[in-house]
Amino acid sequence: MQRRELFSSLASSVSGKKKQEILLRPPYFGDESLFHNECNKCDGACATVCEEEIIKIADDRTPYLNFSYSGCTYCDECAIACKPNVLRVEDKKTVASIVTIDKKSCLSWDHTLCFSCKDPCLDNAIDFKAMFMPVINDKCTACGFCISRCPTNAISVKAIQ
Repeated sequence: MQRRELFSSLASSVSGKKKQEILLRPPYFGDESLFHNECNKCDGACATVCEEEIIKIADDRTPYLNFSYSGCTYCDECAIACKPNVLRVEDKKTVASIVTIDKKSCLSWDHTLCFSCKDPCLDNAIDFKAMFMPVINDKCTACGFCISRCPTNAISVKAIQ
């Protein structure tokens, strides 16, 4: 269990209410309702063909992305493998999310030379002010490669609708 997952589960149990979490979906869908209508009839082919192994199957049998170890290459394989046509190459877009850097946790913002997030970013979506202070710019495709590379878990991704 990741540290974030532990604290999230503790927070939800303290509040007494379980919030409906928005799952981070693969970037090839047009209609969110198709996940719930079609994926429960499927064997999870999208997850088995994912070369980065970031597509996981939730308890409700719908696919979601987990960037804990890698990121999305936008290779189209999950959409090609999707027989119910929930994921389609024609609906390809960036991952619907917001990627942020927590300045308090980031080594660079604490004046320690670290380029762990910038190095794997193929989109040049992380700018550094001087040698320090990384910020995500508008080139970000939310591929997630920077998230698993951060040694302090300072980068987070939040799904949006």
